[in-house]
Amino acid sequence: MTAIASTTATAARTAPLLRLALRLDAVASGANGLLYVAAAALFGEMFGLPAAFLYPAGAFLVAFAAALFALSSRPVISRAAAGGVIAVNALWVVASVEVLVAGWFPLTGLGTALVIAQAVAVAAFAGLQFAGLRRSS
Repeated sequence: MTAIASTTATAARTAPLLRLALRLDAVASGANGLLYVAAAALFGEMFGLPAAFLYPAGAFLVAFAAALFALSSRPVISRAAAGGVIAVNALWVVASVEVLVAGWFPLTGLGTALVIAQAVAVAAFAGLQFAGLRRSS
């Protein structure tokens, strides 16, 4: 029993960067998701993104944020789950580039700036999470 408690305490202590990165990502994802759902029509006009895209994207972000909070609250953060979060973030960045390159939506200048800013922020979260994961091993 002592060995299990000691291992759990050590794992929790050695993952502060990973835990912080997951929580920051959760806050940003949740806030964006709530804004997308609450203001889809307004954001659609401002950014050139259809509300029909923003509603499900917002719902996904809220669910993703909840999963990130749950994961970051666990005594020991699963390496596989953290790797999955990093993969989802990497896919978001790739999809953002694809949105820009393929011209899927008639983005406004502000919309283009939003997609770029989000891709950079998500890449930064993925980088922090990867660094935290490496430190926790």
